Amino acid sequence: MKALTKAEEQVMKYLWEMGTGYLKDIVAQYPDPAPAYTTVSTVVNVLVKKKFIGFETHGKSKEYRPLVSKESYAKESIEGMVHTFFNDSPKQFASFFTQESKLSVDELKELQDMIAAEIKKQEKNG
Repeated sequence: MKALTKAEEQVMKYLWEMGTGYLKDIVAQYPDPAPAYTTVSTVVNVLVKKKFIGFETHGKSKEYRPLVSKESYAKESIEGMVHTFFNDSPKQFASFFTQESKLSVDELKELQDMIAAEIKKQEKNG
């Protein structure tokens, strides 16, 4: 999967939230000052070429929809980051994340509970 630029990720974020939408709907999601309609149109066309979004034509308008799920893109992005910055070590990534993200004690305990649940699940299936 190709990496997305910040502008492309922003369009995808709005489409993921909306599910489907016309170009005017995507532009309307931006806070003021919104980028120009033509700028968003260019980004959308690039995303179509990259096969991140598809569309159905309704008269002269196109209704856009994501072809790549947010979860799938996030998974590949994180795997790429782990590969590039953490020597393919999820453990190094997790260590960095917990130390550098300034998590609260409650958030750390919540992560601990998630990890404990995953350990139980893998031990049961494994």
